Amino acid sequence: MIPVNEPYIGEKEIEYVNEAIKTGWISSEGKFIKAFEERFAGYIGRKYAIAVNNGTNALILALKAMDLPAGSEVIIPSFTIISCALACIYNNLIPVFIDSEKETWNMDVFKIEGKITEKTKAIMPVHIYGHPVDMDAVFKIAKRHNLFIIEDFAEAIGSEYKGRRCGSFGDISCVSFYANKAITTGEGGICLTDDSRIAERLKRLRNLAFVPEKRFIHYELGFNFRMTNIQAAIGLAQVERIEEHVKRKVVIGKRYTMILKELEEKELIRLPVEKEWAKNTYWMYGIVLNSSSGFDAESAMKMLSEKGIQTRPFFYPMHLQPAFRSFSWFKEEDLPVSEKLYNYGFYLPSGLTLSEDNIRKVAGALKEIL
Repeated sequence: MIPVNEPYIGEKEIEYVNEAIKTGWISSEGKFIKAFEERFAGYIGRKYAIAVNNGTNALILALKAMDLPAGSEVIIPSFTIISCALACIYNNLIPVFIDSEKETWNMDVFKIEGKITEKTKAIMPVHIYGHPVDMDAVFKIAKRHNLFIIEDFAEAIGSEYKGRRCGSFGDISCVSFYANKAITTGEGGICLTDDSRIAERLKRLRNLAFVPEKRFIHYELGFNFRMTNIQAAIGLAQVERIEEHVKRKVVIGKRYTMILKELEEKELIRLPVEKEWAKNTYWMYGIVLNSSSGFDAESAMKMLSEKGIQTRPFFYPMHLQPAFRSFSWFKEEDLPVSEKLYNYGFYLPSGLTLSEDNIRKVAGALKEIL
């Protein structure tokens, strides 16, 4: 079976983890935390980085640091991971869902203003599967309506918008280092910002809202979202090789596109795009079947599995999630692009260890069934 994604763990990761263990610094104290934060912030082009224990909690922490009134609305894409909506809900905020663009699969920025109300306080752009959102358009809307921007670039480490790295935009940007990301700490995440005041608040909130002068007196409620020194040790080794990881992702993506282009020309599938203003890192190589193919995602994935190829479905849209139906803010919506992406989209094996032979086998199997 060719797996969807396999992280690369090398000798440097083992060396750093062993050092952390041998020195006894294995929890949230130790030199690797600061080193990892500084190295990653430098790579993205941010002033401050605050490491946390996973990407979902990075988003929760970011919204908490904004001090938005309960009941405020945050605009997010419907086509995304549920973490984005959970970050709103766990902060007593209301997620407002936007449909996707047909080409990039990102939130349709031209539909944002139609969802803005007097309660709207923030926009959460999510760079889907490695392709950046049109951030200039997001910034114009945010400035016009005085909104915060919380950028989620978990799927776009190394991607660029007009020559600027994803993760360098907005009031706070958040990333995940889950095992399937371009670099990993197993579990883990980071919040980044250029605002020293926000950075200090993020640091305090992730650590139970301790204050240095009176450690066990708490003036607000915080979280235990700390990253361990062992996780950071892995992360530091990974970020030291980040350009290699990103380059490999791009090579895999472009190779798939080259081989599968004929299926797109026959109007059987749609492949990932790369806008002229973007660098797509193809975090996951997704395809969307056309109705003329005679397949939906579920049936095509089943046939590929029978050929020894692992695949994964696209995101189930947030506006259809059963878990949200009990909330007072939930309403029935028609967001057709997001729904079609789920019904007809899935992604192919995209791991860093994928070989040329693997790519050819996967592409060949897809051609065979279509």
